Amino acid sequence: MGIEPSMARPRLPVRWPFRVLAALIVLAAGALALASLAAMAQTTLPAVKVTAPPYSSQHGGYLISGDFKVDPRMPSVVFPAQALVKDDILSIEPVHLQDNEYLVLQECASADCHEASLVRYWNSGDIGGDRTRHNRVWITHENKYFIWLKRLPAVSGQSCGQGWLKFDARTTKCGSHFTSFEQVSPPLMLVPTGELVAYHQDALQKAIQEDPVQVTRQTHDGSTYVVTYEGGSTVRVRRMHAMQDSERH
Repeated sequence: MGIEPSMARPRLPVRWPFRVLAALIVLAAGALALASLAAMAQTTLPAVKVTAPPYSSQHGGYLISGDFKVDPRMPSVVFPAQALVKDDILSIEPVHLQDNEYLVLQECASADCHEASLVRYWNSGDIGGDRTRHNRVWITHENKYFIWLKRLPAVSGQSCGQGWLKFDARTTKCGSHFTSFEQVSPPLMLVPTGELVAYHQDALQKAIQEDPVQVTRQTHDGSTYVVTYEGGSTVRVRRMHAMQDSERH
């Protein structure tokens, strides 16, 4: 026998315990918050595909990079953000140098870098003209390389003791720059050798002990690093790295 509708027991409203109700409210609010955060993440954080290191471009199978910087602890030293490796080509192009300035590329000659080897140097006579070959340094092995600027005493033919005979064709010309240096020395030290040294010993001893010229400005011109030193001397630096097939895009 069925139950008559009028005889059915009336249903009482469900009364949730206060603690359970509070917990449900917290869970619902948390779910809404997570959903809102997810929506915000999808809106403000679109997928970004990084295709090359900073300050770089690709040309002729090479990754050309200007990713160099100055360590705040050594405000006169420029070094690559990533270590140079075998078969890299380092392009160093002085745009302006004073007559008594020498731009220096050294590499560590010991594990603790208490000694450094002179890789190449530039003076004001190396600016302009067809200097492409001299400005490019082929890296034959991975190591720590660094660039800095040094001021040494200004020299001239007359300062070699030639006196009034300096225009005589039979007189040996000493030149206007130091042209030979010790191959291995402490880092950030450039020690001249040769005939000119004999005429500038006192001034050289003082100059050698002085700190390198500090960097006053560094910027990037596309994939080229541009550094300016105190006094206005400017140098452009690039690294050219032969790309492997896996690095090509």
